[in-house]
Order: sequence, then C-alpha cells, then structure tokens
Amino acid sequence: MLDHVAIYVRDIDAAKAFYLKALEPLGYEVFSEIDGHVGLQAGGHPDFWLHQRAEASGPIHIAFRTDRMAVDAFHAAAIAAGGRDNGPPGLRPHYHEHYYGAFVLDPDGNNIEAVCHQPL
Repeated sequence: MLDHVAIYVRDIDAAKAFYLKALEPLGYEVFSEIDGHVGLQAGGHPDFWLHQRAEASGPIHIAFRTDRMAVDAFHAAAIAAGGRDNGPPGLRPHYHEHYYGAFVLDPDGNNIEAVCHQPL
C-alpha cells in the first residue's frame, strides 16, 4: 500500500494552483507548505506532494481513485484550471468492464487521471 507520492515541478505556485483546483472535487486541500514543498491531503493525511526543482519529474502518470461523479468533476475542474484534455470522462472497457476515467495533462505535462472501478 502506498503512503504518499511526490513529484517534482518547475513552478511550485503554478502546480499548487492547478492541483488545488483540479483535485478539489476529490476533497484535496493544502496540508503543509514549506519552502518550495506543498503537501496535499484528502482525509487528514498528506499523500500527494509537490516539490519545486529545475527539472520536472515527468512526464509521469498518476491516477486518483474516486467515484464517477467526482471523475466528471475532476475533469471539468482540471480543464478550468488550465490543464489540457488527455481523455474525457468515460468508460475504458479495454482496461476492464467498469473502468471509468478521465485524463488531463498538468502544467508540466504529467498525465493525471481520476478513475472509478465500480459499476453504475
């Protein structure tokens, strides 16, 4: 089981602004912010960290598990926050029968996904 994930971003302020808006439908908020490091949490534990560095980590792929309504809300919020569409909300039966996801590229080109594995 994963405890947390950290990525390196070129512009911590831009990344923080993007992720706060994009992940708001999933309940994320700032947990900690110290000198170029931002920890985000949903539920009391910082499990997603942003660290400023000259070179970004990516491109990488990160998927956040949620329900279908939040997948839709994530995609809309991430696009409104300046993300680039990389796959609108919908079923992806080539992964499995109930795989419902949406994909957005963040400011550093990382492929960020919200996904639900539950049937309707």
